Formats: sequence, structure tokens, C-alpha cells
Amino acid sequence: MIERDLIKKIRKIEIVSSRLVQNTLAGNYLSTFHGTGLEFSEVREYAPGDEVRLIDWNVTARLGIPFIKVFREERELTIILAVDISASSEFGSRGSSKRELAAQIAATLGFAAVQNQDRVGFLLFSDQVEAFLPPRRGKRHLLRGIRDILVLKPKGQGTDFGPAFKRLGSMARRGATVFVVSDFQAPRLEEDLRAAINRYDLVAARLNDPLEEDLPAFAGMLALRDPETGRRAWVDTDSFGVRRRFKENRKKIKEAATRSLRRLQMDSFEATTGADFTPGLLKFFRRREMRVRH
Repeated sequence: MIERDLIKKIRKIEIVSSRLVQNTLAGNYLSTFHGTGLEFSEVREYAPGDEVRLIDWNVTARLGIPFIKVFREERELTIILAVDISASSEFGSRGSSKRELAAQIAATLGFAAVQNQDRVGFLLFSDQVEAFLPPRRGKRHLLRGIRDILVLKPKGQGTDFGPAFKRLGSMARRGATVFVVSDFQAPRLEEDLRAAINRYDLVAARLNDPLEEDLPAFAGMLALRDPETGRRAWVDTDSFGVRRRFKENRKKIKEAATRSLRRLQMDSFEATTGADFTPGLLKFFRRREMRVRH
């Protein structure tokens, strides 16, 4: 029964993500993520306005009329989906957990990559590396990674980017685009990101849940537990002061992560459980496309 439910969940994610890519994101992905270089394609006869530096002098001399070299973009890209599956990823207050949201985001990005014949790899981590799938092409490989995001039981509880990025060095070549899907609540966050950003093109997909940011009002005494440390505390949600301090503390944590990403000039977009993440993802694509053009 559990396996049947899992298959249904994966199938639903596949259908929704595929439609989203086909109807909305396909062109954005292609125009945002370019190939790693140019490769020679063919020669053709020179036409007014062509770049003189591209003239193939050997062919021109042999045929007696000018010909130019034509190049095409190498489309082979490597996309790594580095997904945080620590204990806090199981939290969700609006019908889905942050881990399920991570699977939806990974599927959407993955199907866009598969459609363009790019290679996709998975790195699942907590405070240690939990699993990795080397970059490959194809839908079957992608669906296996999505399944692992949903069902893998992590050995670690906390979040630590250090071991994940260290393992990344052995599975992805320099220049790969790495989508880091996490709530970005980790020690040494900026230090670990800085070490990786010089080697890879990092993009942050930041996961949120409304209940983590703001306590419900007048719900009486609530028992809260930090899933990563196991610490427990009782809070009085009837107290305005308690709710305010909780909200301010959570805001400081989130703003600290935001400042780190800005200092590193790292691209990012946000996604919230129970809400459509497409607008944020589209904004990210458009910002990046404009930067690439300029």
C-alpha cells in the first residue's frame, strides 16, 4: 500500500512537472543555461555582414570564393540537484512537507534538463552525504532521483553543507550548475558556500514553511521540538510577547542567510509549502537571462 501510494505521488509529480516545463519553462531554461563552448559545425559561402574573422582561408583558396566557418553551441550541460533531506525537511503545515516541495522543484528542473539532453545528477545530504547519483541523461535516471528524495531515510539529523560540497568535487566537473535545495539553516553556511562557488555555478532554492516563521495566535500551550537537535520547549501562544520574540528570532535567522547569499552574489529563488513556486522560479530565470545578455 505504501509503495502504491509512493508510485502515485511520483507519477503526479512527473505529470505536473512535465506539463510545467512544456507549457512554461522550456524556453526560459534554454535561454538561461547556455552550453560550455562552441564546436565547429560546417562551412558555408560568405554573405554580406558575416564576420570576416570566420573566413576559412583554406576552403576559400581551394574554391576561389570566400567561405566561412559555422559554429554551434555545445549543449552538453551538467545539472546537479543537491537536496537537503535533514530532519527539518519533513516539516510542513500546508498539505506538503519541505521535502515533498524539494522533490517537486527537483523534478521541474530535472525535466527541463532532460528535455534539452543535459545530464542530471543528485546529491542528497543532511549533516553527511546520504546518497548520490552521478550525472546521467534520461527520464528513468531522473525518476530514480526523485524517488530517493521522497523515501530515503537519512542517517543524519542536522544540516551541514561541508561534507556535501566535498563529495561534489568527486562527482561533478568544474563549471557544473548546482541547484542547492534547502532551508539554508546550517552552521558555517557562508564559509561552505564560498568554498564551492569558485568551482561551480551555485543556485539557491530556498524552502520555507509559514508555521516556521510565525506561531499561531491563541492556540494555548504548544510543545515545540527542533527536529535536528531534538530540543523541546513549551511555548504560550496566547502571549503576544512570546509570539513576537519567536517571529523576530526566525526573521533574524532568515535574514542572516539572505545576507550570506548576497555577499556571495549567489542566484536564488524561494518556494513555500502549499504555494505555487513557479512565479519565483520564472523570476529567477528572467533575472539570469538578462544578466547573461548583458
